Amino acid sequence: MTRVRATTTVAILALLLGLLTVPAQAAPSVVRVTGSHGDWQLTVDGSPFTVRGLTWGPPVGEAAARMPDLRAMGVNTVRTWGTDGTTRPLLDAATANGVKVINGFWLQPGGGPGSGGCVDYVTDTNYKSTMLAEFLRWVNEYRDHPGVLMWNVGNESILGMQNCYSGTQLEDQRVAYTRFVNEVTRAIHAADPNHPVTSTDAWTGAWPYYRDHAPDLDLYAVNSYGAVCDIRRTWTDGGYTKPYILTEGGPAGEWEVPDDHNGVPDEPGDVEKRDAYPAAWDCLMSHDGVALGGTMFHYGTEQDFGGVWFNLLPGDEKRLSYYSVARMYGGATPSNTPPVISAMSDLGEVPAGGRFTVDLSASDPDGDAISYSLMLNGKYIDNAGALVPAQFTGTGPFTVTAPDRLGVWKLYVYARDGRGNVGIESRSFRVVPPTAPGTKLSQGKPTTASSHQTQGDGAPFPPSLATDDSLTTRWASDWSDPQWIQVDLGSVRRFDHVQLVWETAYGRAYEIQVSDDGSTWRPVHSTTTADGGVDAIDVSASGRYVRVHATQRGTGWGYSLYEFGVYRR
Repeated sequence: MTRVRATTTVAILALLLGLLTVPAQAAPSVVRVTGSHGDWQLTVDGSPFTVRGLTWGPPVGEAAARMPDLRAMGVNTVRTWGTDGTTRPLLDAATANGVKVINGFWLQPGGGPGSGGCVDYVTDTNYKSTMLAEFLRWVNEYRDHPGVLMWNVGNESILGMQNCYSGTQLEDQRVAYTRFVNEVTRAIHAADPNHPVTSTDAWTGAWPYYRDHAPDLDLYAVNSYGAVCDIRRTWTDGGYTKPYILTEGGPAGEWEVPDDHNGVPDEPGDVEKRDAYPAAWDCLMSHDGVALGGTMFHYGTEQDFGGVWFNLLPGDEKRLSYYSVARMYGGATPSNTPPVISAMSDLGEVPAGGRFTVDLSASDPDGDAISYSLMLNGKYIDNAGALVPAQFTGTGPFTVTAPDRLGVWKLYVYARDGRGNVGIESRSFRVVPPTAPGTKLSQGKPTTASSHQTQGDGAPFPPSLATDDSLTTRWASDWSDPQWIQVDLGSVRRFDHVQLVWETAYGRAYEIQVSDDGSTWRPVHSTTTADGGVDAIDVSASGRYVRVHATQRGTGWGYSLYEFGVYRR
């Protein structure tokens, strides 16, 4: 019995000693917006604090590994869009590296994932009470964490409402939304008096709503790219009485650049993007005593369409913009920097499946050997974000094989130095059908089909639109198998080539059939592995009627042809 008591006593003492050696968590910060009109500043524990930040993109699980890199860049703040049960590791990693977090909360119909929908802020009290309770849950969970800088309620919802409502209803929703933001702000202030509350939108046109209906906000916030240098003037002209921060900024976005010669947004090059960050920062911080800093967009690693446009580390490789932001924030001087692509040839029309040449000028400031890869993206065809490898030969100039699918594509050239750095340049090009050989026998001839769509955007889509010699019109069938389309050449004609120009809805399995009387058919070509785009088919056949008889769709839709061409050389 005595031994048991002694052992227990020793165990308790060991436990107490162990507890005494556990490092105490840093005390929660007290963050304030201080000063008076035109002479504001943000303070953390009484010391002035300018937000020098980036928006956070990687998984939270990578926070501990990546936060030292952010700190080395001179970053003192990261911004999130959503706060929930997964947020603590980010706050912990930030605190361990002297970085603060702007904790966001999503509201419909915001500008990002998880925020879509068209809630009715005038009548939907259930949604508002549910969201308020959810926000307060996480405010109470993290309010004492030293990593918290401020709370940010909503993202781009006031602008986004134009996709849900119009007219007086739109105005009523915007007013109701900002009144709800004010309700949330007051509730957060009651739960956590030590951190400010802001709300972000995508334009300063939202600020009158905040001014008139959300007076309890401590400061305003805005996402602004190409228009960042206009913020100061609009703040002055609007007679606002609160300071602001920039919560997203960087190079001009897809929505605000001019179109290129292929009719799609002309993406800035790497050098332009590099220079855009300090230019935006200079405009922002010229508003001394009002602009309290900003979080630039974007510390992300995605290597998709948007990632290449904005990310500082697409594919986890550092580009010119990464080092530009580090210099802007007074970060560590790099020992090595990316290759610079100073020129790339413009691209025009390219036949489907054909080859074209891409020339460029690239150099490496450190004399490192450069290797290249080329990628393709079809966002302007089907809104796909992914980049896929291109088929090419050469080390510059490059000979590239065009995709088979019609429309405007983007080509990306990656120049790597073997040291984790990359330069990226892109150009658009338009894939068109290859010139078919001979005389087009089918143009304008009577064309019939098993079905055609009569409803939907752009409908009707009758079969005659497949033989009108236009690539802007199309035939589209019902969404079922089998389907057919046939053209009457007027008499028995010899032909030796058929060209099928498919829309997205293509045929995977089909036969080309001919008939002299329109009732007895004989096959002259068949496939079960077609992949859409342009099918150029050489045949040796004759008949008055030529038919595409399709038995398996390549998509969940029907069949759709821009052009059904029958040719004789």
